[in-house]
Amino acid sequence: MKWEVRISYKKGVQDSEGESTLSGLRALGFRGVERVGAAKVYLIEGEVSREDVEEMCRRLLANPVSQDYTITEVK
Repeated sequence: MKWEVRISYKKGVQDSEGESTLSGLRALGFRGVERVGAAKVYLIEGEVSREDVEEMCRRLLANPVSQDYTITEVK
């Protein structure tokens, strides 16, 4: 199996990388951009179930206090 895990900050949590990127885009003249959010993406391959990937997220990949995650099976 192949899984994609996307980790992003929860709403209301400061995303310094996203804010910095937004400032840079505006400085380059992209005035229509209202928000930028940074995310990490992990591709996990092997004989692992969705439940295994959920546990990986809870135990290592994401901070449940400040981050959300989504898991998608990649075909």
